[in-house]
Amino acid sequence: MKPKKILKDLREKHGLSQDEMAEKLFVTRQAVSRWETGRTVPNTETLKLISTAFGVSINTLLGQPMQLHCQACGMPLADESMAREPDGGFDEKHCKWCWVDGQYAGPETMEEMIEVCVPHMGMPHDAAREFLREQLPQLEHWKG
Repeated sequence: MKPKKILKDLREKHGLSQDEMAEKLFVTRQAVSRWETGRTVPNTETLKLISTAFGVSINTLLGQPMQLHCQACGMPLADESMAREPDGGFDEKHCKWCWVDGQYAGPETMEEMIEVCVPHMGMPHDAAREFLREQLPQLEHWKG
């Protein structure tokens, strides 16, 4: 989905007029109109504000141009599973199980992480372990 549709749907879902959304985001109604017609996209700071105000990630606001994965366990990230920072903003690098209150909260070793993840992978456990032993070292948390 394109950002213009996402932003319009988000506004309508919250029962806001363009004027009300503009006031909430400290922009003009014309800016909201330009976003919804696709003539412009909100700047980075405004995307952060929209993300926090409406509880959606910036990745979602931009139409999910990237498939995000937790950089500790490898889990695909969606807004529901994404970690939050202490200020309420999304941490688009971690899941809510690996990152709590702005810091890593998962298992200490890679082998412990593998054992935590294996039962949730929906595949034979030996295959899951092999897969994770290949993938986890590629993630930021486990790199040297």
